[in-house]
Amino acid sequence: QVQLVESGGGLVQAGGSLRLSCAASGRTFSSYVMGWFRQAPGKERDFVAAINRSGRSTDYTDSVEGRFTISRDNAKNTVDLQLNSLKPEDTATYYCAAKIDYKSGYRANYDYWGRGTQVTVSS
Repeated sequence: QVQLVESGGGLVQAGGSLRLSCAASGRTFSSYVMGWFRQAPGKERDFVAAINRSGRSTDYTDSVEGRFTISRDNAKNTVDLQLNSLKPEDTATYYCAAKIDYKSGYRANYDYWGRGTQVTVSS
């Protein structure tokens, strides 16, 4: 089992940047595919980005491709999401997630979730 705690959210103007971090407990962090999701008020939680166990492969939803970067440090049990060129439509609660099954793709079927961190982008 793994516990996930996000940090780094806040209020930023459009065009600005934020760096979200997710700290994971447990000794087997490198066994998990890690992902970031977001949920805006009144909307479903959507996939944002994911990274494979080694950190060599990543996946992004189209709307953030080229603006967001996911990375992980298996020695520190952390996964980060760098958010650049932020837009008001990026406003949401961002969740870190972990999954054991690395064969089923990156965008669904996550096993563990953090509580989220709020990102608000003003226009």
